[in-house]
Amino acid sequence: MFSAAFATITQHLYIPTWHWAVLIGWFTLLISVDLLLHRRDHSPTIHEAIIQSLVWIGLGIGLGLVFWPLYGASASTQYFSGYLIEKSLSIDNVFAWSVLLTYFKIPKQYQHRVLFWGVFGALILRAIFIFAGVAAIERFEPSLLIFGGLLLYSGYQLLIHNNDHEFDPETSKTWGLISRFIPYAHKFDGHNLFTRVNGKRIATILFMALLAIELTDVIFAIDSVPAILAVSRDPFIVFSSNAAAILGLRALYFVFDHIKERFWLLNKGLGIILIGVGIKMIISPSKIFGYKWLAIEIPTGISLLIIAAFLTTTITLSWLLTPPAHQSNS
Repeated sequence: MFSAAFATITQHLYIPTWHWAVLIGWFTLLISVDLLLHRRDHSPTIHEAIIQSLVWIGLGIGLGLVFWPLYGASASTQYFSGYLIEKSLSIDNVFAWSVLLTYFKIPKQYQHRVLFWGVFGALILRAIFIFAGVAAIERFEPSLLIFGGLLLYSGYQLLIHNNDHEFDPETSKTWGLISRFIPYAHKFDGHNLFTRVNGKRIATILFMALLAIELTDVIFAIDSVPAILAVSRDPFIVFSSNAAAILGLRALYFVFDHIKERFWLLNKGLGIILIGVGIKMIISPSKIFGYKWLAIEIPTGISLLIIAAFLTTTITLSWLLTPPAHQSNS
């Protein structure tokens, strides 16, 4: 049974329609409970954020363990590989959120509301990206080379820059165009996304911050979805692992907002991981345009072990070593 966890990623599961319904219902329940628990605006303490993060991580791990008896060891291993990749890449996303919420001067007590709808929108966007990505790979295998190339480029950028994905509304032409056509009030109306000014319904600063967060998620999805497709091609596994990792990001944000400076090496580790999965994707096709290709399939179990090792090493070194900026100041 253990050897089955190291099977190839090209196989598809037979998933009854009602399994999809149960999965979506489960995630909907979690979202509803989270919204109910945070219906009152407040700024979570680091203690609350850590507990909530551990609960979300436990739920994500629990779902992967359920996959084992239902769909087999290979499906469970692919789920955990995708979950770990998305969770690690999402940490970089969390840093970008911190920049955006600071730029828009969103009060702490309203940040959870913005991030809740941001994550909700991210789930919809990821579902679209996932099904489009799977369809592209199945109908046009050379797309694996395109996705792999994107991962190589993104990984390289993370290695040489610390804030490759940082979205700056002041310099973004896309944001400038969007904000020009959306009227918004330069004030808050509680936690409302829209308000009325002179009888007209217009957006608030909270909505503009939410829109910026959704734009950054499109950028991150270009990396994370191909990265997960490198370890699994089954839409059910990819979506479930992606959604389980994303749902806990709000709590994780409030944890990393307090300790983000300590993870100064994380981007380097993520860069190496993206390059690794990019190479894995590029060497996997058996044929490209009818010609024989490398057809080297790295088992998912090995990928999971390598990803976990790089993340553990990066996080450990970040805690043990002093950032260069701090060294120069001492």
